[in-house]
Amino acid sequence: MNNSQPRSTQTRATDDTVISLDALQSLRRRAEDSPRMRLALPQEIVKEMKPEDAQLLFHELRVHQIELEQQNEELRRVQVELELARERYFNLYDMAPVGYCTVNEQGLILEANLTAATLLGVPRSALVKRPINRFLVPEQRNSFQHCCEQLRASGETQCCELQLIRQDGATLWVSVTVNLAKCMTGDSMLRVMFKDVSERVLQDAALRKKNVELESARHVAEKANGAKSEFLASMSHELRSPLNAILGFAQLMDASTPALTSKQKSSIDQILHGGWYLLGLVNEILDLSSIEAGRVSLVMAPQSLGDVLQDCHTLIEPIAASSGIHVSFPLFDEPCLVQADPRRLKQVVINLLSNAIKYNRPAGKVDVTWSLRAEHRVRVSVQDGGLGLDADQLGQLFQPFSRLGQETGTLEGTGIGLVVSKRLVELMGGSMGVHSTVGVGSVFWFELLLSGGKS
Repeated sequence: MNNSQPRSTQTRATDDTVISLDALQSLRRRAEDSPRMRLALPQEIVKEMKPEDAQLLFHELRVHQIELEQQNEELRRVQVELELARERYFNLYDMAPVGYCTVNEQGLILEANLTAATLLGVPRSALVKRPINRFLVPEQRNSFQHCCEQLRASGETQCCELQLIRQDGATLWVSVTVNLAKCMTGDSMLRVMFKDVSERVLQDAALRKKNVELESARHVAEKANGAKSEFLASMSHELRSPLNAILGFAQLMDASTPALTSKQKSSIDQILHGGWYLLGLVNEILDLSSIEAGRVSLVMAPQSLGDVLQDCHTLIEPIAASSGIHVSFPLFDEPCLVQADPRRLKQVVINLLSNAIKYNRPAGKVDVTWSLRAEHRVRVSVQDGGLGLDADQLGQLFQPFSRLGQETGTLEGTGIGLVVSKRLVELMGGSMGVHSTVGVGSVFWFELLLSGGKS
């Protein structure tokens, strides 16, 4: 036997493993280096052969024997690695939380994992060679076909949502991802991954239905609100004319000669008090309906905050004095201009002051202050020493016609003034809020933009 004879360049160890020429040459070198190569040649062979031929033959046989033993060791090692790889494959493929299918060009399923079989309600072995279209809702088959055509045209992974049919006839929505791959024969095949999204699709459908219902309800509410605003505006206009007439005649009677008797004077005073109160209520309702209908027109211009507060001081002082409430106003060392409608700004301040006086303690006090804020804004605060408001009352504070439990009390009010004031401030580009502590009092504030800063 001659060492120079060519050897096979490849030896197949298993169906899946091929040992290369380099590996065989390495095994041969290891075999030649083995201590067992140093054994003596048997004498009976030596007698029948030339010594050099016998020695060469024995060398070759020993090398082949050691090579086979080492190849067996290598095969056992490769077998262990294959078993580990199969276990990893099972964990990663078969037990994946999403379904996997391999589909050929004819649309037949070549392979599927356990999750896919479970989702479709079919034994895994029964999926092989079955058309994937069998598990698609008929209306969804064109969508899947379009997805596959886009994949072949672009080569990029495609995604879509489809509805599948289980073996028992039940349906489920899945998110599908499709990409292209090549099998060992060179043919193209599809790798299809799908994940159950039925719960999310059902939730989306329920959400869309709810949105339609809410939109319909909003439309009905807006229509009803518009009708309410139109009614309030119409009613207010209809009430103002006779009220003005009543007040006018009552004032004439109050100033008539000869002078009224005390009893007549008392009656006229009651008419005037009730008439003015009712006219104020009508005006507030008219303001609210005008604001809600978007028909309020503002004349925005720089206003001196000091002058506005001084005018409000003059107007509110008689009311405060009659209630025994002391009201303090701030001093301005230099002018402070705000961007506002002068009439509406006075209306807001008077409303806050009237509430602070009305809901104060006997012989209490009201403090009006102002301060510069960030972003070129100025804050005006009206602090009272009343009973304060709890969290529930604060939550209802700016709701129309909410009087916070004072409906049956002796204090007059409609629960509209604060709502109107807040919306007027917002229309003027500002904001309004409140801080309150039960048993201590409340601070109502509003902020407006400075006009050119503090000048």
